[in-house]
Amino acid sequence: MEKFGLIGYPLGHSMSAVIHKAGFESLGVNASYELLETEPENLVEKIKFLKREGYSGFNITIPFKVPIALFVDSVDKYSDITGAINTIKINADRSFQGYNTDVAGFKEAIPKTANLQGKTAALLGTGGASRAAVLGLSDKGIKNIDVYTRNVANTIDYMAYLRRKFPKITFTALQIDRIKDLSKYDILVNTTPIGMQGKAADLSPVAEYLIKTLPQSAIVYDVIYNPKKTILLKYAENANLKTINGVDMLVHQAVAAQEIWLGRKPDFKSMKLALLENL
Repeated sequence: MEKFGLIGYPLGHSMSAVIHKAGFESLGVNASYELLETEPENLVEKIKFLKREGYSGFNITIPFKVPIALFVDSVDKYSDITGAINTIKINADRSFQGYNTDVAGFKEAIPKTANLQGKTAALLGTGGASRAAVLGLSDKGIKNIDVYTRNVANTIDYMAYLRRKFPKITFTALQIDRIKDLSKYDILVNTTPIGMQGKAADLSPVAEYLIKTLPQSAIVYDVIYNPKKTILLKYAENANLKTINGVDMLVHQAVAAQEIWLGRKPDFKSMKLALLENL
């Protein structure tokens, strides 16, 4: 039986095991997936454990998506550009190949009918999910991205990085608490934890009256998957706007990870259903 798992800290709310088990079953693969909670000071020991115990691959979540780069032998282009790795394939010689499937997850969740070519996006947040979102939006042909943050002064390095990596996109940093109007945006993406279960589930990063200023053709995308419908998405629905939640992104990134590990694509619907039944 092949062994896979997730390392991160804490992992109390993780749905990864549920999703991946459904994926393995859809392929008829005899494999296990464990939540391997790892405190930051124990990362080196956990890497040795994964190699020693014959794991075939693993996923990485907070706070290890960046430091895991110290242990990999090669990375894909998405890991290279984002500076974050969320999937490792362990080869027969015990070498580590690093991948970022968050980008594929983010992108695949956007409906094929949504045309973002040459359009303008509002991006809330500057963390790891923000980088995956920028890469996904870039692949979709977005032209302008306004990055909203609590402190513009703290984003100087991040903005310089974005402008260097994505020269075809115009980036602007703005204070999130100074938003007056959203009428120029074709898509608004929340990558902050505001609205997440246990963090600030009763809050929205943007007030309802501002969501109402978005054009009727706009999309509101919240990468949070628990709850399925955040306050932000409720505001968007009240304004009759198209919405995307984090469920599809989470499942699509897991599909991409299994494709890397097993060379075959598991069934998206089975994995999504397993997640929804356990949320």
